[in-house]
Amino acid sequence: MASRALAVWQNRQVVNLLVRRDLKVKYQQSVLGYAWSMLEPLAMAGIYYFVFGVLFSGRAAPENADQYGGYALFLISGLLPWMWFSTAMSEASRALITHSKLITTMKVPREIFPFAVVSGKFVDYLFTWPVLIAFVVLLQGKVGLNLLWAPLAMVCQFAFLLGLTMLLASVNVLLRDVERMIRILNRVLFYATPIIYPLIRVQEALPAWAMTIYELNPLVGIFQMHHAAWFPGEAPDTVMLCSTLGWSAAMLVIGYWVFRRLETAVLKEL
Repeated sequence: MASRALAVWQNRQVVNLLVRRDLKVKYQQSVLGYAWSMLEPLAMAGIYYFVFGVLFSGRAAPENADQYGGYALFLISGLLPWMWFSTAMSEASRALITHSKLITTMKVPREIFPFAVVSGKFVDYLFTWPVLIAFVVLLQGKVGLNLLWAPLAMVCQFAFLLGLTMLLASVNVLLRDVERMIRILNRVLFYATPIIYPLIRVQEALPAWAMTIYELNPLVGIFQMHHAAWFPGEAPDTVMLCSTLGWSAAMLVIGYWVFRRLETAVLKEL
C-alpha cells in the first residue's frame, strides 16, 4: 500500500490536471461559475431553516445555539461538508468508467482516478469556506480552540470518502446496480446523520438499543466534529471519536483492498 501511495504522489501532476479539468468543465459556459458552489448549499440551508427554524420554532436547534451563532450557522456548518460527501459519492461509481480510455492507455496507478474525484470535491468544499466565515461573522459565532475539530473532521472525511470511492468505483465496473444504490444511500445517509438536527434530539427520541445502531453510522462522528468547530457542545465523546477514527481508517483499508483485488477484472471489463 505504501508503494502505491508513493506512486500516486509521484503522479500528483496527473491528479492536479484531472481536478483542474473537472473544475473547468463544471463551470464552463456558466454565467455564475464559482457562485454555484455556494448557491446550492445556501438554498438548502434556507429551506431547512424555514421548516425547522421557523415553522417548528427552532426545536431542531442544539442547546444554547443562540450563544454560538444560532440554528442558521448550525445548518451551514453541516450542509457544506455534506455537499462534499454527497457529490463525491455520486461521482464515485463512475470514477473508473469515465476515464476508461486513459486507464487502458496511460501507465499510471489507477488509484489516482478515485483520488482525483475526492480531491476535486474537497477543493469545491474549500471554495465554500468564505460563505461559512461570512455566516460566522454576521451571526456573531464564536471562534476558539474548538475550531481544531474542523481539520480533524476533514482528514477523517477524506480518508473515509477515498476508501468508499475506491470500493464503489471498482465494484460498479462489474455491477452497474451500484449507481442506483448510491442514489438511495445518499438520501438515507442524509437523514440518518446529524446534519440538520443535533445529536441530542436523536438521543431523546430513540431507546438505547436503537441509539447504538444509529451511532454505527460512521458519518455521525465526522459531522459531530464539523459542528463542534463552531458549537463546542457538539464535540464527540472519547468513544465516538475513537470509533470515527477507526471507521475512517478501516474504510480506507477495505476500499483499497477491494480495489486491488478487483483490478485485473476491472481492466478486462474496461
